[in-house]
Amino acid sequence: MGNRLSKIYTRTGDNGTTALGNGERIDKSNVRIDVMGDVDELNSLCGVLGASGIPDDVSGYLLNIQHRLFDIGGELAIPGNAAIDPVCVDRLEELIDTYNEDLPALKEFILPGGSLSASVCHLARSVCRRVERNLVAMGRNEYINPESLRYINRLSDLFFVLARALNQEKGGKEIFWDSERLKRSV
Repeated sequence: MGNRLSKIYTRTGDNGTTALGNGERIDKSNVRIDVMGDVDELNSLCGVLGASGIPDDVSGYLLNIQHRLFDIGGELAIPGNAAIDPVCVDRLEELIDTYNEDLPALKEFILPGGSLSASVCHLARSVCRRVERNLVAMGRNEYINPESLRYINRLSDLFFVLARALNQEKGGKEIFWDSERLKRSV
């Protein structure tokens, strides 16, 4: 494979437009570009999570997820393209089930926190939810791969379960929402 980028800046976006993978130029404020940026942000958060001292098995799965997110970005960059299929969603569901199996049942809402890696998972979960909301908004007017939407929905669930599992493994205490706390505060 030859060099894909021989020059980082092109100056073609100086007028507020950018090119999609099919050559079409669109405004940088287009919802498609917003979603692409959200997916990129989520992928970057996965990189931060990977650098936070997570176990090797989680790190391997996370690297696969980063590749899938890059595929979703590709789908968005080339309208009508589909790279995510039902098997991708099935694999996420298997991971969720695997990591959730040994966790205690939830009796209260959990606040983001605990260990550093669990906290990053919670941040990734919240960014993932934004990706999902913006995909839905985009899908009102343009085609989106429905499997990508399903994948993003499951991915946020996986981040939640991983946050709990990482807290359990690293001895980080889950922080439960206490509806009475503020009534007792100063």
